[in-house]
Amino acid sequence: MQAAAVPEPDHATDTRSPDQAFQRLRALPPGPERDALRDETICTWLPMAHRIATRFRNRGESMDDLRQVAAMGLVKAVDRFDPLRGKAFETYAVPTVTGELKRHFRDHTWDVHVPRRIQDLRNRVRVARRDLAQEPGGRAPTCAEVACATGLSEDDVLLGLEALESYSALSLDAEPAGVEGGSPLADRLGSCDAALDVAVDREAVKPALRELPERERTILYLRYFRDMTQVRIAEQLGISQMHVSRLLSQSCARVRDGVLQGAA
Repeated sequence: MQAAAVPEPDHATDTRSPDQAFQRLRALPPGPERDALRDETICTWLPMAHRIATRFRNRGESMDDLRQVAAMGLVKAVDRFDPLRGKAFETYAVPTVTGELKRHFRDHTWDVHVPRRIQDLRNRVRVARRDLAQEPGGRAPTCAEVACATGLSEDDVLLGLEALESYSALSLDAEPAGVEGGSPLADRLGSCDAALDVAVDREAVKPALRELPERERTILYLRYFRDMTQVRIAEQLGISQMHVSRLLSQSCARVRDGVLQGAA
């Protein structure tokens, strides 16, 4: 490719053609001279990367971040480009930088992670809905109409519609839309019930408790459900406190063994 067909370098003092610069970069061994030429080449093509980044503006990312991502794509293009293949660097660099920007949006800007296929469905459904809504009548298109316009099945359209709400998340501190002074979302969410953690355990010990003698069941009830001390239990049953302590230990051990045997 002739030098005139490639964008002119921003450095006026650089008299080498882009092809010559990449051929020399490829031929140089690792070292300070190669590093300097690599940096110079990257800086020469950096305006092109920034122009590509502007195509992705107004999508929720700052231009500074987009330019940094584009610069990363440019560095990859410079390092991987092979001038011996006969293609112009721009032909290789543009899709490389564009792909890096698209990967950034795919992997780092979604609040809720969804598979790449679902992200693609979302984009196709979003564009189709926008185009169909601009037709005469101005009504929102149906699922079947979107499926017909995109060539997708209605199930895939529904997946894409669901993914439309996954790009950004609502803050728990946000107030209800259209309601002034309403309570934030966090105040309207349910909390975990601590009793649920022991529900399974309660059910698991019931068979073992039924197998205990009546006196031992009474002692367990008074101790753990009526919160009575061992001394008061002993007074009520007419036995010693030491005997109550021994029966409690034995009963708990038998219940534990019964539950473990049942689980096995």
